[in-house]
Amino acid sequence: MEQSALRNTAPPRHARRFFAYVACVVVVALGMLVGSLLAGVPDRLPAAFWLFAVLALAADTPWFAQGGREDSVPAFPSICFTFAILLQFGFAPAVLVQLGAVVVAAVWLRHTVWRAAFNGAQYLLSFAAATAVLHATLMPAVGSDVDALFALRSAVPWIVVAAVAWFLVNNLLVSTAIWLRFGGGWSGGFRRAVVTDALSTGALLLSAPGLVAAAHVDILLVPLALVPLFAVRRMARLALQRAQAARRDPLTGLANREALERAVAAGLREHAERAEGGAADRRLALLLLDLDGFKQVNDSLGHRVGDRLLEEVARRLSARAGDNLVGRLGGDEFAIVVPHLRDIAEARARAAQIMPALAEPVLLDGLPIDVGGSVGVAVYPEHGGSFEELMQHADVAMYDAKARGDNLAVYAPESDHNSPARLSLLADLRRALESPEDSGIELYYQPQVELATGAVVGLEALLRWRHPQRGPVDPEELIKVAEHSAVMRLLTLRIVDEAIGQLAAWGPAAGDMRVAINVSVRDLHTGEIAERIEARLREFAVDPARLELEITESALMADPRRVLATLARLERLGVAIALDDFGTGYSSMLHLRRLPLAEVKIDRSFVLGVATDPDDAAIVRSMIDLARALGLRVVAEGVEDEPTWRMLVESGCDLAQGWYFARPMPPAQLIDWLTRRNQSVAVHNT
Repeated sequence: MEQSALRNTAPPRHARRFFAYVACVVVVALGMLVGSLLAGVPDRLPAAFWLFAVLALAADTPWFAQGGREDSVPAFPSICFTFAILLQFGFAPAVLVQLGAVVVAAVWLRHTVWRAAFNGAQYLLSFAAATAVLHATLMPAVGSDVDALFALRSAVPWIVVAAVAWFLVNNLLVSTAIWLRFGGGWSGGFRRAVVTDALSTGALLLSAPGLVAAAHVDILLVPLALVPLFAVRRMARLALQRAQAARRDPLTGLANREALERAVAAGLREHAERAEGGAADRRLALLLLDLDGFKQVNDSLGHRVGDRLLEEVARRLSARAGDNLVGRLGGDEFAIVVPHLRDIAEARARAAQIMPALAEPVLLDGLPIDVGGSVGVAVYPEHGGSFEELMQHADVAMYDAKARGDNLAVYAPESDHNSPARLSLLADLRRALESPEDSGIELYYQPQVELATGAVVGLEALLRWRHPQRGPVDPEELIKVAEHSAVMRLLTLRIVDEAIGQLAAWGPAAGDMRVAINVSVRDLHTGEIAERIEARLREFAVDPARLELEITESALMADPRRVLATLARLERLGVAIALDDFGTGYSSMLHLRRLPLAEVKIDRSFVLGVATDPDDAAIVRSMIDLARALGLRVVAEGVEDEPTWRMLVESGCDLAQGWYFARPMPPAQLIDWLTRRNQSVAVHNT
C-alpha cells in the first residue's frame, strides 16, 4: 500500500472525520480567498506578472514535470513562480495563479475533486502564512520601483522566514490529512515530512527572490529559471523513485521484506496507542501465503512462465487486499498486513476473503495453470509483539495448514509443538552470539580427502554449540530454530569470522587446504555476507581461494535469480561456491551451467548405498558424469566404509568425506590428526 497512490481515495474507516477536516481546510481557505478578492486585485499587472503566471502553469504540466500519474513529489514546481508573484505583486495574484496551477496538475494527475480542492486550500493557507510574516515585518510587495532591488536585498532574512512559515504550514496541513487517512503517529509523520521535503521545497521557495531580481534586470532572464527548476524537480522525483524501488520487489512491484517490516513496526506502534486509548479495533494481522506447486511450474515450464505466474498472483492479491499492504518475501511467498481488527475471528475472515484470488486458474500462453496456496495468520498482540515474532508464528500456521491439507490456519500454540522450547533456545542462541567469549559456539572440521592421492585437500566447518544448561545441541535442531529468524544472520557472520580466523591461526600447519562453510539462501539475498567475507579475508590476509561456501540445492533452486548477484560477487572475489546435498532437489541443468559453481556434493543418502544398491550406484555415477561434463568438482558425503570408497574411486569421484576417513574434530585435534596422517601416508608411499 503506497500512500502516494491511496491519497486519491477515501479512507475505509473514519471517512467522516477525514472529510470534515478537508472541508474545514477548504472553507477557511475560501474565506481568505474571498476576503483577498474583496480587498482588491490590481487592475493592470505588468508583463513580469504574466510571464510568472505562464511559467507557473507550465511548470505543473506533464511536458515539464516529465512524471507519470503515479508520481507523488513533495510540492508542485509552480510554487517557485507563485512565491515570486507573492513577493512582487502580493497575496491575491499569487494565490489565483497557484489555484490555476493546481487545476492543471489535478487534470493531468486525475485527482478527485476533493483532493484538488484540498491541494488548492493547503497552498492558499501556506501563502497566507507567508504573507502574514511579510506584513508583520512591514515588507510590502516589491513592485516595480527602481529601488525594488535594494528593498528586496534588505528583506532577504524575512523572505527566508516567510518561506519557512509557508513550508511548515503546508506540511502541517498535509501531515494531518495523511494521519487521518492512514493512521499512525502524527508527530512522527510530520517530522518525516519536514525532513524529506525540506531540500526540494526549500530550493523552490528560495529561488523566488532570484526570479524577482532577474525580472527587474531583464525579463528575458526569467525563463532561464526553468532549467534549474527542471533539475530540482527531476532530482526530487529520482530520489523518490529510488526510495520506492528500495522498498519494492523488482519482479512484482509489491513491497519487499524491508517495506513489510517497516509497515508492521509502524502498525504495531499505532495499535499500541489505539489499545491505550481503548479502541476496539486495536489488532493487526500478518498473513503469510505460500503457493502450492510453484516449483513444479518452474521446473516444467521454465522460470519465465514462473515469473509471469508470480506477477499475476501479485496482481490478484493486490486487488483482493484493497488498502492493505501486500508484499513478496521471495520465491513464492507473499505477505499481507491487515490493520484495525477487532479480534482473531475477524482476522481469519479477512484472510478467507483473500483466498478467492487463487481460485481461478491463471492462463499463460494458452495453458490454464491451477494456483493454490496456504495462508498462515498471526495476530498482534496475541501471537507476538514484533515483526519477527509475527512472521515466525504466521509461518508455523501456514505449514500447519499445509499439513492438514487446508488452505488457511490461524497460529495456535498447540500446533507449534516446540514453540516454548524453540523460543527459549533461540533467545539463548542470540545471547551466545552476542557474547564475544565463552559462548559455547565453535566449529568442528571434517577432512575432505582426494580419492586419487589420499591427500587431505579440504575441510568442512560444522557448527557445534554447547548450551550452558542443556549441553550439546543437535546441529539440525539449531539450524531449524535459527533459519527463519534474524538470528540466522548473526550465526552466519559468526561462522564466517571463526572459519577465516582459524585459517589464519593455523598458518602453514594447514597447508593450502580449503575450508567450506554452510550458508542459508537467506544469507545470500543481500550483499552483506560478501562484504563481511571480503573484509575478514583482508584483515587476516587469507587467500580467498581457501574459502568455499556451501548452499543446499533445494534452497538455491527455489529462487536462483535473487542470489545470483551475491554469488557472482563472491566468485569475482575468488571464493568458491559448492552445491550441497546434490541429488535431493530438482536442479535445472540450465542453472547448473549458469550459476558460478565450482563443486557439487553428492548427498549421503545416495552414497550410503552405493556399494550395495545398484540403483544408488547408477545414480551416483550419473551425477559424477554430469558434474564432470560441466567442469565441476565432485565431493561424496557420508563415506563410512572401504567398499563405498572403492566404488567412488572407480566411478571417478574427486573428493570424499565421512567417518571412514575421520569424524569432525575441533581445531587443535585436527592438526594432530593431520600430522599423524601425513606421517602414515609418507611411510606408506615409501
